[in-house]
Amino acid sequence: MKIIKLDAIDSTNSFLKEMAENSIVEDFTVVVAKSQTSGRGQMNAKWEVKSGKNLTFSVFCEFRDLQIINQKSLSYSVVLSIFEVLNRLKLPKLSVKWPNDIMSGNKKIAGVLIENVLKGKQISSSIIGIGINVNQDSFPINLPNASSLKKILNKEFNLDLLLNEIILSLQEKIEILKKKEYSFLEKEYLKVLYKKNVPSMFKDKQNILFMGKIIGVSSIGKLQIELEDETVKEFDLKEVSFA
Repeated sequence: MKIIKLDAIDSTNSFLKEMAENSIVEDFTVVVAKSQTSGRGQMNAKWEVKSGKNLTFSVFCEFRDLQIINQKSLSYSVVLSIFEVLNRLKLPKLSVKWPNDIMSGNKKIAGVLIENVLKGKQISSSIIGIGINVNQDSFPINLPNASSLKKILNKEFNLDLLLNEIILSLQEKIEILKKKEYSFLEKEYLKVLYKKNVPSMFKDKQNILFMGKIIGVSSIGKLQIELEDETVKEFDLKEVSFA
């Protein structure tokens, strides 16, 4: 494992992707930055953080036998590794909001962006971007659901120690993935899925409101919601949100 520490950069994912395209990158190379000027979340959403207060890092992982069809298991292994470490801190009502946001109650404290390099039907490598709100104590007014470990637990955290714990946890979960224990990863993920089996109000991409409950994730990673008439509808990223 190699850790590259930077002060400021546009995006750790972009930096690591460029490195991998132009040179041989060691498996589990980590790039961590104090500040990101163009941090990214899912579907090009912006990830805003205060310099030196949070963890923003990316990890390069190589795979020899990971089929594209199992990419949801890769997502499970990443988010479970973060969940496991944060759960030790006794954060209240910790859960995973589909597909890979970490929540404490209804507040988002961490997110993941995975970018895969494909060869045929396989994922040959991945750049795993992780952002965790750690010691930031205020957030922009346009992010009412964002919070941090410090805001919730009322204490500061050592960023280096937390980073090392998460990397070790990620290595363990990636080993489980490489052993093809996909059903185990899915079972653990569904155990901590935000509002699973809880009747909730949702909004689709046409802004139509409907009642339903999350019951699981499909074989290709879509969110499965059981409607009031007991039919099950599947949704992709940005196709549904909580109302």
